[in-house]
Amino acid sequence: MNAIRFGYKASNEQFAPRELLSYGVLAEECGFDSVFVSDHLQPWRHEGGHAPFAMTWLAALGARTERVTIGTSVLTPTFRYHPAIVAQAFATLGCLFPGRVVLGMGSGESMNEVPLGLVWPDGKERFARFREAVRLIRALWAGERVTFEGDFYRTDKATIYDRPDEPVPLWLAASGPAATRFAGRAGDGYITTSGKDPALYTDTLLPAVTEGAEKAGRQVADLEMMIEVKVSFDHDRDAAMAATHFWGALGLTPEQKQGVEDPVEMQRLADALSVEQTAKRFIVSTDPDEHVQKIKTYLDLGFNHLVFHAPGPDQAKFLKLYGEEILPRLRVL
Repeated sequence: MNAIRFGYKASNEQFAPRELLSYGVLAEECGFDSVFVSDHLQPWRHEGGHAPFAMTWLAALGARTERVTIGTSVLTPTFRYHPAIVAQAFATLGCLFPGRVVLGMGSGESMNEVPLGLVWPDGKERFARFREAVRLIRALWAGERVTFEGDFYRTDKATIYDRPDEPVPLWLAASGPAATRFAGRAGDGYITTSGKDPALYTDTLLPAVTEGAEKAGRQVADLEMMIEVKVSFDHDRDAAMAATHFWGALGLTPEQKQGVEDPVEMQRLADALSVEQTAKRFIVSTDPDEHVQKIKTYLDLGFNHLVFHAPGPDQAKFLKLYGEEILPRLRVL
């Protein structure tokens, strides 16, 4: 059984690279166990949005920290990057920061690929590309002069020359049953997000990841079960609610977001929501004990790596409050 760990989601869609780096360093100082960053070409809103390159930023974070696990939550290895380039990049990170790097991967967001002139295929093709990318990355990390003939990717006697002694763990993100079964079967860990219908976790996702693990001759206890927990904790209730405004896109329904690749349009849709609507995906609290009890729901479901995403502009305040009032209570559990 993996130990329970608590991480910080570094929101590169919200903060410029240097500022965000200072928060990643502060997270380690405040007692967080990990720092994860998204890989986005486009942010969720145009005004005030940012999109630094995740792999460069992770290298800087690794050099400025000593202890925390660092990784992507999540990167898409199927369109902007050839999977072999992702394999090379994370092998290098693994050499620089041994035992501290995780490659978190998902099947992608259209808003990151369509602006580059790429055609966004249907879910079936995206999933097929994702599965093939996982196979190729693992093959490159395991062998030399790898010739790979896939439906989407090919290599001809390719070698990753600089690799860590132990392969970088692959944690696979999924929100549907088929992809979640695949994550349980092929991943070293599973990634999902909080704030959805509780039945989705209990009736669909957790049974699917269990089924996938069992097909690979493993148990869920062998996996790192990570969930991004969206939280807004402040002693001032109004401030905690208002902080969710920047991330209003999370309050949009899948139907509202479908086909939207432009941050300007995404921002327009999100800003039309009330604060009550933008706060729905977040655990909004002013009382530490109440806050911890709500978070405990995800521990009780079996997740063992909780990465906290706070939406407010004052991330230093959040990190210090969490380090002083929330993490100690969670560790008692």
